[in-house]
Amino acid sequence: MKLWSGIITEKLEASKAFYSRLFNCEVIYDSDWFVLLRLGQSELGFMLPNLEAQTPIFRPPFLGQGVWITIDVKDANAEYQRIAAMEVPIEVELRDEPWGDRHFVVIDPNGIGVDIVQHQPPPASAPESAELVLNH
Repeated sequence: MKLWSGIITEKLEASKAFYSRLFNCEVIYDSDWFVLLRLGQSELGFMLPNLEAQTPIFRPPFLGQGVWITIDVKDANAEYQRIAAMEVPIEVELRDEPWGDRHFVVIDPNGIGVDIVQHQPPPASAPESAELVLNH
Protein backbone atom coordinates (compact mmCIF):
# COMPACT_ATOMS: atom_id res chain seq x y z
CA MET A 1 0.00 0.00 0.00
CA LYS A 2 0.95 3.61 -0.40
CA LEU A 3 -0.47 6.81 1.11
CA TRP A 4 -0.54 10.07 -0.83
CA SER A 5 -2.78 13.10 -0.71
CA GLY A 6 -4.28 15.81 -2.86
CA ILE A 7 -5.50 19.38 -2.53
CA ILE A 8 -8.43 20.73 -4.53
CA THR A 9 -7.44 24.25 -5.61
CA GLU A 10 -7.48 26.82 -8.40
CA LYS A 11 -3.74 27.33 -7.77
CA LEU A 12 -2.29 24.43 -9.78
CA GLU A 13 0.58 26.35 -11.39
CA ALA A 14 1.52 28.25 -8.22
CA SER A 15 1.47 25.01 -6.20
CA LYS A 16 3.59 23.18 -8.76
CA ALA A 17 6.09 26.05 -8.87
CA PHE A 18 6.29 26.34 -5.06
CA TYR A 19 6.97 22.66 -4.35
CA SER A 20 9.28 22.25 -7.35
CA ARG A 21 11.31 25.34 -6.48
CA LEU A 22 11.57 24.85 -2.71
CA PHE A 23 11.81 21.07 -2.47
CA ASN A 24 12.83 19.99 -5.98
CA CYS A 25 9.66 17.90 -6.34
CA GLU A 26 9.45 15.93 -9.55
CA VAL A 27 6.39 16.65 -11.71
CA ILE A 28 5.09 13.20 -12.65
CA TYR A 29 1.78 14.32 -14.17
CA ASP A 30 0.79 17.77 -15.40
CA SER A 31 -2.44 18.66 -17.15
CA ASP A 32 -4.76 21.62 -17.27
CA TRP A 33 -6.84 20.15 -14.42
CA PHE A 34 -4.42 18.05 -12.31
CA VAL A 35 -0.77 18.12 -11.20
CA LEU A 36 0.97 15.26 -9.40
CA LEU A 37 4.32 15.80 -7.68
CA ARG A 38 6.79 13.32 -6.19
CA LEU A 39 9.30 13.85 -3.40
CA GLY A 40 11.19 10.69 -2.51
CA GLN A 41 8.52 7.98 -2.16
CA SER A 42 5.74 10.51 -1.41
CA GLU A 43 3.29 12.08 -3.85
CA LEU A 44 1.09 15.16 -3.58
CA GLY A 45 -1.61 16.09 -6.07
CA PHE A 46 -3.39 19.34 -6.88
CA MET A 47 -6.72 19.26 -8.73
CA LEU A 48 -9.04 21.98 -9.96
CA PRO A 49 -12.35 22.31 -8.09
CA ASN A 50 -15.84 21.77 -9.47
CA LEU A 51 -14.89 19.31 -12.20
CA GLU A 52 -18.04 17.63 -13.50
CA ALA A 53 -16.09 14.43 -14.17
CA GLN A 54 -15.36 14.11 -10.44
CA THR A 55 -17.84 12.84 -7.88
CA PRO A 56 -19.26 15.56 -5.59
CA ILE A 57 -16.91 14.70 -2.68
CA PHE A 58 -13.95 15.73 -4.87
CA ARG A 59 -15.39 19.02 -6.18
CA PRO A 60 -15.28 21.64 -3.37
CA PRO A 61 -12.06 23.65 -3.12
CA PHE A 62 -9.80 23.62 -0.10
CA LEU A 63 -10.60 26.65 2.06
CA GLY A 64 -7.16 27.21 3.54
CA GLN A 65 -7.42 25.83 7.08
CA GLY A 66 -7.02 22.60 8.97
CA VAL A 67 -4.24 20.95 6.91
CA TRP A 68 -0.46 20.81 7.18
CA ILE A 69 2.26 19.15 5.16
CA THR A 70 5.54 17.98 6.67
CA ILE A 71 8.83 17.69 4.83
CA ASP A 72 11.36 15.58 6.75
CA VAL A 73 14.92 16.83 6.29
CA LYS A 74 18.34 15.77 7.57
CA ASP A 75 19.49 19.31 8.44
CA ALA A 76 16.86 21.90 9.40
CA ASN A 77 19.52 24.60 9.78
CA ALA A 78 20.74 24.15 6.20
CA GLU A 79 17.18 24.05 4.83
CA TYR A 80 16.27 27.18 6.77
CA GLN A 81 19.25 29.05 5.34
CA ARG A 82 18.55 27.78 1.80
CA ILE A 83 14.86 28.70 1.85
CA ALA A 84 15.42 32.05 3.58
CA ALA A 85 18.01 32.90 0.89
CA MET A 86 15.25 32.33 -1.69
CA GLU A 87 13.36 35.15 0.06
CA VAL A 88 10.48 32.84 0.94
CA PRO A 89 8.61 34.25 3.96
CA ILE A 90 9.11 32.16 7.10
CA GLU A 91 5.87 31.77 9.07
CA VAL A 92 7.41 30.07 12.13
CA GLU A 93 11.09 30.69 12.76
CA LEU A 94 13.54 27.83 13.22
CA ARG A 95 13.13 26.36 16.69
CA ASP A 96 13.56 23.29 18.86
CA GLU A 97 10.56 21.54 20.39
CA PRO A 98 10.51 19.80 23.80
CA TRP A 99 10.04 16.43 22.07
CA GLY A 100 13.25 16.92 20.06
CA ASP A 101 12.15 18.13 16.62
CA ARG A 102 13.95 21.11 15.10
CA HIS A 103 11.76 22.81 12.53
CA PHE A 104 10.38 25.89 10.82
CA VAL A 105 7.26 26.61 8.76
CA VAL A 106 6.52 28.25 5.41
CA ILE A 107 3.10 28.75 3.82
CA ASP A 108 2.29 27.31 0.39
CA PRO A 109 0.15 29.16 -2.20
CA ASN A 110 -3.00 27.50 -0.81
CA GLY A 111 -2.43 28.73 2.74
CA ILE A 112 -1.16 25.35 3.94
CA GLY A 113 1.54 25.34 6.58
CA VAL A 114 4.55 23.37 5.35
CA ASP A 115 6.50 22.17 8.38
CA ILE A 116 10.14 21.49 7.54
CA VAL A 117 11.32 19.10 10.27
CA GLN A 118 14.54 17.49 11.40
CA HIS A 119 13.67 14.69 13.82
CA GLN A 120 16.05 14.44 16.73
CA PRO A 121 16.04 12.42 19.93
CA PRO A 122 14.18 14.23 22.69
CA PRO A 123 16.22 15.72 25.49
CA ALA A 124 16.33 13.67 28.69
CA SER A 125 13.93 16.16 30.28
CA ALA A 126 11.26 15.81 27.55
CA PRO A 127 7.71 15.06 28.73
CA GLU A 128 6.39 11.51 28.29
CA SER A 129 3.83 12.77 25.78
CA ALA A 130 6.75 13.43 23.41
CA GLU A 131 6.88 9.67 22.78
CA LEU A 132 3.51 9.90 21.02
CA VAL A 133 4.88 12.48 18.61
CA LEU A 134 8.15 10.67 17.97
CA ASN A 135 6.58 7.28 17.30
CA HIS A 136 4.56 8.38 14.28
